Amino acid sequence: MSNIAKTTIGLMFLTLISKVLGFFRELCLGSVYGASAFTDAYIISQNIPIVIFTSVAMALGTSYIPLFCDIREKSGDKEAIKFSNNLINIVVMFCSLLAIVCMIFTEPLVKIFAIGFEGETLKLAVEFTRILIVGIIFIGVNDVLMPFLQINQNYAVPGMLGIPYNIVIIISIFISPKFGCKVLIYGTLLAILSKVLFQIPFAKKKGYKYKAYINFKDKNIKKLLLLVAPVFVGVAVNQVNGLVDKTLASTLVEGSISSLNYANKLNEFVMGIFIVSITSVIYPLLSKLSAGNNKEEFNNSIVKSINYVILLVIPISIGAMVLSTPIVKLLFERGAFDLRATQMTSSALFCYSIGIIGFGLRDILSRVFYSIQDTKTPMVNGAIAMALNIVLNLILIRYMGHAGLALATSISALVCIVLLFRSLRKKIGNFGEERIAFVFIKTLISGVVMGIVTTIFYDFISNIVRGGMISQIVSLSTSVLVGVTVYFIGVVILKIDEVNEAISIIKDKFTTKRGGYSAK
Repeated sequence: MSNIAKTTIGLMFLTLISKVLGFFRELCLGSVYGASAFTDAYIISQNIPIVIFTSVAMALGTSYIPLFCDIREKSGDKEAIKFSNNLINIVVMFCSLLAIVCMIFTEPLVKIFAIGFEGETLKLAVEFTRILIVGIIFIGVNDVLMPFLQINQNYAVPGMLGIPYNIVIIISIFISPKFGCKVLIYGTLLAILSKVLFQIPFAKKKGYKYKAYINFKDKNIKKLLLLVAPVFVGVAVNQVNGLVDKTLASTLVEGSISSLNYANKLNEFVMGIFIVSITSVIYPLLSKLSAGNNKEEFNNSIVKSINYVILLVIPISIGAMVLSTPIVKLLFERGAFDLRATQMTSSALFCYSIGIIGFGLRDILSRVFYSIQDTKTPMVNGAIAMALNIVLNLILIRYMGHAGLALATSISALVCIVLLFRSLRKKIGNFGEERIAFVFIKTLISGVVMGIVTTIFYDFISNIVRGGMISQIVSLSTSVLVGVTVYFIGVVILKIDEVNEAISIIKDKFTTKRGGYSAK
């Protein structure tokens, strides 16, 4: 597992670069075009292809991995590549037809996504959408090539896709005022295409060779469709949860939706860097082990991946709870974002943070089921969690307002992982739950001690260092540093295997740099 740990850490670093570039892209857009009708139209037209096809593409990529591994295990690389070509060609055909339909009905489509658009803003949005809707073809191809590379142990290239994407858009933003606003639109379309073009040379190195082959009657395509449907419903469940939260929040005081959105963005940032990196590495491995009937290594990989999530997420969860107000204050409180907005957002962040471990483990456990080609169990458990979320929303909103909506989401996520753990034990038997329980208890103890020390230290340092933003940065950063140190000491003292493994990796890296080689 040490190689997996190394790969995951590297992927987290690449993901962080992509996230920072994405944030810089938004700053550039605001700097050049501000808050205008153009930016409103551009953002909507950019989101429409993503919303229309991303859920389908995600379900497609998720179902493709275990099926590809199964085909390769039973029939060899040639048949697996043939299946991949068939799938890509069918996806391109389907997406092309969908794009044509969207081009014909662009105006009503835009009005669905932006009810309030009219006049020049509506005209721009329709014009931009007709161009960018072609991007769904590239999104579809991308979501086959990306898992293909992950299956073949190339995780760096999929992790870097956001880098060329954001760079192309940033360049387009700065040159568009000189050459016309459509440069940004076509630049964005090129950015979507860049993800595909960037992967092709690396896919060829891993044995991929394109052929114009289509067979709708292929038994593997039929099997894929059976796997895709439940995954798609599972993804849609999360979308419905978010929609219900926003709908109920719209009945509350002004700023409730924004507060939930800002708090959720911070939560998604953590998920994007840590959880997505782990699942990107572990899911193809689990699919290979499942296809090869390697039960012992399969179970060991499940335990290791879950324990890594626990070790990473619990301290982040506790840290976000005890420092929710200073985090929101430092990141957002300026201009129109006043003290009231900070209080509302920090309360939402606190409640969302309770469920971060649930969100993270839900993604890992769902991938475990997908790797054994069981897509129905996560769908059913997800639907139960969604129903619970709606019921809790209606109860907690009366007593806690918008924070109750965030707490309901967290509670339903925690209940969902309990259901998934129980279902997994029924499915594959004992897979090492005792090891997970020991790591959870030790990590929770270290995290609670960290939270107490961090809170005391932050109160102490913030009373000494008072002033503007610099003092906020100093207080928060030093408190986080102290918290990380306390947590690290705690997990080392409690002797957690995964921590010792991470320390060994760091030592190996240090030895390599100092001595020019790594002793093995």
